[in-house]
Amino acid sequence: MSRDNEQSAEPDSGAPEQLALIRETVRQAKVPRAKPRTWRGAALAKELPVARVLVNKGVLHLDQYFDYAVPEELDAEAQPGVRVRVRFGAGGRNVRGGRREGGGLIDGFLIERRAESDYPGALAALAYVVSPEPVLGPELLALSRAVADRYAGSLADVLQLAVPPRNGRAESRPSPEPLPPPPAPSPGSWERYEQGPAFLRSLAEGGAPRAVWTALPGPHWPQEIAGAVAATLASGRGALVVVPDGRTAGRVDSALSELLGAGRHALLTADSGPEKRYREWLAVRRGSVRAVVGTRAAMFAPVADLGLVAVWDDGDSSHSDDNAPFPHVREVLELRAAHGRCAFLLGGTSCTVEAAQLVETGWALPLRADREQLRIAAPLVRTVGDGELARDGAARAARLPSLAWQTVRDGLRRGPVLVQVPRRGYAPRLACERCREPARCRHCAGPLEAPDQRDLNCAWCGRAETAWHCVACGSQRLRAQIVGARRTAEELGRAFPAVPVRTSGRDHILDAVPDAPALVVSTPGAEPVAKGGYAAALLLDGWAMVGRPDLRAGEEALRRWTAAASLVQGRPEGGTVVIVAEPTLRPVQALVRWDPVGHARRELAERAELGFPPVSRMASVTGLPEALAAFLAAAELPPEAEVLGPVPVPGTEPGRPRRPWDAPLGESWERALLRVPPGSGAALAAALKTAQAARTARGSGDPVRIRIDPPDIG
Repeated sequence: MSRDNEQSAEPDSGAPEQLALIRETVRQAKVPRAKPRTWRGAALAKELPVARVLVNKGVLHLDQYFDYAVPEELDAEAQPGVRVRVRFGAGGRNVRGGRREGGGLIDGFLIERRAESDYPGALAALAYVVSPEPVLGPELLALSRAVADRYAGSLADVLQLAVPPRNGRAESRPSPEPLPPPPAPSPGSWERYEQGPAFLRSLAEGGAPRAVWTALPGPHWPQEIAGAVAATLASGRGALVVVPDGRTAGRVDSALSELLGAGRHALLTADSGPEKRYREWLAVRRGSVRAVVGTRAAMFAPVADLGLVAVWDDGDSSHSDDNAPFPHVREVLELRAAHGRCAFLLGGTSCTVEAAQLVETGWALPLRADREQLRIAAPLVRTVGDGELARDGAARAARLPSLAWQTVRDGLRRGPVLVQVPRRGYAPRLACERCREPARCRHCAGPLEAPDQRDLNCAWCGRAETAWHCVACGSQRLRAQIVGARRTAEELGRAFPAVPVRTSGRDHILDAVPDAPALVVSTPGAEPVAKGGYAAALLLDGWAMVGRPDLRAGEEALRRWTAAASLVQGRPEGGTVVIVAEPTLRPVQALVRWDPVGHARRELAERAELGFPPVSRMASVTGLPEALAAFLAAAELPPEAEVLGPVPVPGTEPGRPRRPWDAPLGESWERALLRVPPGSGAALAAALKTAQAARTARGSGDPVRIRIDPPDIG
């Protein structure tokens, strides 16, 4: 230690005088002091001193804008669309110096700046601006408000889905400069469709065609989507494509990269991670990228000068969000196409009833190939029914029909063979024993069920059925529609011991398999892609898919079957599909003829006759019996609304995750279905939203959950 240090450590060394001098210097320095979050006494912005803010409160009675004062120091950053923090819930009594104080800090979005406030009392001040990046533009705000109104939800809940969480590192990096529009692409495989080249030409010329596209089976549809995006970019506009899962998004992403090169499109999926996904989203919002492909949340992507919105496989359940207010991708993109006057493309290898309705009403035009092109692209489809299984000794011994065994053996000589096995947990639905007509209620046409194996009840309105008879053939005998035994990968492995068996399912999903002989056992929706296509496919236990207790059982079964069969080589290459199901069933016949559009049209006609969605609009309201009864009594429903039920809601099965509409564990909930005719959907949503807002404002304890257009109504 030096002598100077020794002297400075002594008690009388003058240290207190030095500290006092430092304090006085700091006191006299003209450095702005940090203000409290109330900004008490701070000057307000000279122009537009009022900020209208949407607070991040999802409760319906707070689904409105709130005014806040803008301090002068936040004037430059507090611009419309930025994220802010405000104090909320202080009440009107805690006012000091003309400022409302107190309350907890909460996130929000600054909607607009105003010269005056409609509120006569004192305003609280903005606490601070989280980031000067404007993430909520006018178009996204208008779309979110329309979605909230359609689904009887709050704007704050929709914005939680539309705007991804902030990432400071991604926000601090600049986005690349936008590239010039690419040249218009050649039609390519779009020439296989009668109106395909005209559709691309209209996109390239700045048109806004609307089409329901029934894609041919085979591997070309990602390239065809990429061609539609490229044609839209060539007109100087943007394009948005939404697909059901990350694997499908990867296929479209590869096709876009191959056609357009790097830097012209963004991939928005949850697999990207929060930083990369937010960086890609910012590039889209800033106009650096004009094309987007992504999963469900990408339906809100803020694409500049949007010229095309496209959704692939709209019947997939992944397109319906599990968070309030539960919007569906198809409906959101329809709103974007109508409000933004841009092109609309709904594509898939199958056809939903909603897609058929868009064509039936003239809102969109069909985009299909002729039968000659279909015969070239589609595989041969053969069926094995109950009668053949009963007469087939090999099927009784090995649980594999002879036709299926022979098809697998022949297919393994040329490449891999796909085996689709339904997931476990499908519950049986009742049907006529003679003609297989589904058993439905005489009052509301809901599906009949026998929970105690004796008494028949309606799953929709809960009424008992004591004298049921089939309206088609007059029979009075019922049967459960699931009769086939489950085939497993182990059984197939024993039948073909020298062939490798690969599985793809919920726990482990394969993206692709090599072009070599193998048995690929997959659950619906998890089928991997085979390079060059599968040589054959088996669709086992068809009863498990057609027999689900769901209005969409037939439509969903056909969609799953066509998706799997589309991975098989065409008939000229020897591709064959064997389905184990009763050949007389309508979905099976549609698969044999490869006519999903005809099946959807017939389903639409029947639903129109019975008043089923999508011809009618329907809402599901669930909750405890007392809360549900009070809600229905207080709601001012449209005069034409029909209340079906209430009926008990099944509890969550052990070992399965609880869905948002399931009853909590240990509670007995009930469900009522509200049905209105076409044209009254907006009135129904408004009535339910008003009743729910009044309920939450009173602080009612027991929750009541509302879902407009529920995907599963039994």
